[in-house]
Amino acid sequence: MSMTAGSVHAALGQVPPGASTVEEVVRARLAEGVGGLRGSAEAAVPTVAFVLAWALTHDIATSLIAAGVPVVLALVLRLAQRQTPRYALSSLVGLVVAAFLALRTGRAQDVFLPGILYSCTLTALTLVSVLTRWPLVGFVVGATSKDPLAWRSHAGVVRLCQRLTLVLAGMYAVRAVVMLPLYLAGQVGWLGVTKVVFGWPLYLLAVAAMGALLLRGRTPLDPADQMPSHVS
Repeated sequence: MSMTAGSVHAALGQVPPGASTVEEVVRARLAEGVGGLRGSAEAAVPTVAFVLAWALTHDIATSLIAAGVPVVLALVLRLAQRQTPRYALSSLVGLVVAAFLALRTGRAQDVFLPGILYSCTLTALTLVSVLTRWPLVGFVVGATSKDPLAWRSHAGVVRLCQRLTLVLAGMYAVRAVVMLPLYLAGQVGWLGVTKVVFGWPLYLLAVAAMGALLLRGRTPLDPADQMPSHVS
């Protein structure tokens, strides 16, 4: 498949100055969507608060209130600083869903059920997206392009995004495989521990793995610089 310089930019969106490989462009694009340590802390602190309150009181309502306080504080602080409330709002929505389930069933472990189902769903979605050659990471790459699907015309981008998406699939699969048995066994304390450990730390490992792929790869931006390949 032949591509002009203009069509390369159409497929990849805004190319950072000095970038000469697909890996450099994707690395810059992924960096834009990371919430950083603060965003991860906003997701982890409510879990820690819930588990500590549950260990002390064994009362679902009290534990949910304890988890809700840092979520509300994070949201207020984000708004006061005129920063995006996206991560705090995500935690708030997740807490509301978890609270509904836990209060309805009376089981503290149901606070973790939405996250477990989320991991199971994303494991399936990421694997299917790779098998069908529509890797989910590719949509992040195409986010700044006039045509969000133009990245599929670049064989190198598709292959790289498939590898990166497989890393994400592995991360979600680990969370689901470890946490689901703990949920079925009603191990609230261990569920809290694993959710925190498999939050930011596991995400860092996934980022490191993706970073290794991006640093090692040397896929030319212009397919004319490599052997022609076809993407269906």
